Amino acid sequence: MNGSSAQIAEVGSWLQATVVSRKILAEGVLGLVLQSANENELPPFTAGSHVDLKLPNGVIRQYSLCNDPVERNRYELGIMLVADGGGGSRAAHNNVHAGDVVLVRAPRNLFRLKPAKQSLLLAGGIGITPILAMAAQLHREGGDFVMHYCARAQNRMAYFQRLQESPFANRVKFHFDDGGPLQHFNAASVLAEPHPEKHLYVCGPQGFMDAVIKTAQAQGWSSENIHFEYFSAPVTDNKVESGSFEVCLASSGKVVMVSPEQSIAQALTDAGVTVPLSCEQGICGTCLVRVLEGEPDHRDMYLSEAEKAANNQMTLCCSRSRSRRLVLDL
Repeated sequence: MNGSSAQIAEVGSWLQATVVSRKILAEGVLGLVLQSANENELPPFTAGSHVDLKLPNGVIRQYSLCNDPVERNRYELGIMLVADGGGGSRAAHNNVHAGDVVLVRAPRNLFRLKPAKQSLLLAGGIGITPILAMAAQLHREGGDFVMHYCARAQNRMAYFQRLQESPFANRVKFHFDDGGPLQHFNAASVLAEPHPEKHLYVCGPQGFMDAVIKTAQAQGWSSENIHFEYFSAPVTDNKVESGSFEVCLASSGKVVMVSPEQSIAQALTDAGVTVPLSCEQGICGTCLVRVLEGEPDHRDMYLSEAEKAANNQMTLCCSRSRSRRLVLDL
């Protein structure tokens, strides 16, 4: 911290906070702590929550809160540098410093802990951030859990020492790709005993998550007991036709054409319609809107399979249309 006092003040839908700590947690991982002024409490959060952070270059990105939710005076973030990303992580690593004032939105949670007899927490790489908060909350509340933390190497493992020194260290198992065979993560073994009252939480790179989820399903885990959160929209081979279609705004009757190269959000914005956006990857749900007519082509990771099947809401940033026309509650 460079001497500036910590501050928190609401600016519209944004909170103005001060970075009170900045440090490198592991190779390519930056840790930031945001704090309030005069010991004021920040908006509450629960394990699995994330905040929108507006970076100096104007890019908005979502980062999970990794501290214990009982800590109401601070938000702790872990940010991995993504060389081929959209510039958010580079801006955080290169342009955010202790003492800087940044803008965040109040926490939202799409990755909540469920009441369970036992919780199995699986983290790959930077996926440790929401998992760390879950472990802290479960330990504090007396919950039964086991954590497996996987990384390419120990020097790429953020919070390694913190976990080793935690009061729940005996519940944490570390796995390094460059370690011995006995240290490698064996998903089939870890997921071998599904139970109706046992819940699985997984977060990390897409390859890691896809492998874990596929293995869990093969081992007989119920989809209702498998919980996950992607940090970016997964790459898919979407075979649905992506031609043009029209969107009608129910409030005014205005019709906007969406070309194959545009998202619905882009087409509406170009037509002068205000669309709230954040992640623009179908993860956060900021641009969710009700569908009154037509059949959406859901391409998001926000809605559940049941919600997608209902076809009465959709995300505008990435989803498209299976029908020639959509009528939206706008």
